[in-house]
Amino acid sequence: MTKLLIVYYSSYGHMFKMARVAAEAVKDIENYQVELKKIPELEQAKKGMSSQEAYVKAREAQKDIPEATHDDLVWADGIIWGIPTRFGNMPAQVKQFIDTAGSLWAEGKLEGKATGIMSSSNNVHGGQETTILTSLIPLLHLGMIFVGSPYGENQEMFTDRPDKLTGGSPYGPSTIAGADGSLMPVEEDLAMAGKLALRVAKVASKVKELD
Repeated sequence: MTKLLIVYYSSYGHMFKMARVAAEAVKDIENYQVELKKIPELEQAKKGMSSQEAYVKAREAQKDIPEATHDDLVWADGIIWGIPTRFGNMPAQVKQFIDTAGSLWAEGKLEGKATGIMSSSNNVHGGQETTILTSLIPLLHLGMIFVGSPYGENQEMFTDRPDKLTGGSPYGPSTIAGADGSLMPVEEDLAMAGKLALRVAKVASKVKELD
C-alpha cells in the first residue's frame, strides 16, 4: 500500500479546493491510501483575519479536516503540499510547520519521499512559480524527491482562452484567486491538481519497490 499525504494551508479556500480534488484523484485507486490534512493556523493570523467574512467561511468549510502533524509526514510515502503565495514565498504557517521539523531532518525521516507542490496567487504574475520554487528548497534539505507537472501530461497549460484565467506551470499546478479572492480554481487547475497527485503517488510507489 502506497500512502499519499495531501497537506495544505488555505486562508480563503482556494488551496483547500485544489487539495481536495488532488485527494479525490487517488482515493479510489487500488493499493493507494490517501490522507487530507490542513496545516494549523497561527493564533495571531486567526485573530487578525477573523473579521473577514471570506476567511470565516473558508475556516468553517474546512472544520472537519484534521490538522497535520509531523507524524503524518513520516507516515506518508509521498507528500503533496498546497502552499498559497505570500509575496512570492510560502506563508508563515507553512514555514513554521516545516521549520519545526528539525528532528525529522536530523534523523533522515523524510529522505526519499516523493513530493510535489501546488500554489495560488491573486493575479497571473503574483508569484505562483516562485512560491513553488522557493518552497522546494527546504524540501530538498529534508531529502525529498521533487515531482513536477510536465507539459506532456498537462495540456491545460496551453490554454489560450482570453476569457478564462488558468494557473499551472511545469513546476506544479496553481490557481488564480483574483484581486479580491472571489475567483475559484477552474477545471484546468483542478485537472492539473489531480494529475500531480497521481504522478506523485506513482513515483512514491516506484521508490518503495526499489527499497
